[in-house]
Amino acid sequence: QVRLVESGGGLVQAGGSLRLSCAASGSIFSIGAMGWYRQAPGKQREVVAFITSGGSTNYADSLKGRFTISRDNAKNTVYLQMNSLKPDDTAVYYCNALILRTDLRNYWGQGTQVTVSS
Repeated sequence: QVRLVESGGGLVQAGGSLRLSCAASGSIFSIGAMGWYRQAPGKQREVVAFITSGGSTNYADSLKGRFTISRDNAKNTVYLQMNSLKPDDTAVYYCNALILRTDLRNYWGQGTQVTVSS
């Protein structure tokens, strides 16, 4: 069984920073791309950023320059550093990973709430 466990969410004032972490555990052969998505109340889930196993990154255009994704392959962990947070960044943030076990599947974490107050 594979688990993705996010941490680091919380309440922060506008202009502040948070760092999210997501650790994959279980019987894992290898992990491909890992990423972060978010879903605000009443809105569809949207991609925030993703990173390949080789370290190549891609961001939602609106978040470039404020958010940074990184990963530690030895720890099967992906991070999201969020700076200059705005109230519009308030959402549940979900971790996603493409994981190879006996087959290749997409896995999701349970989500972590980020609330930015004005």
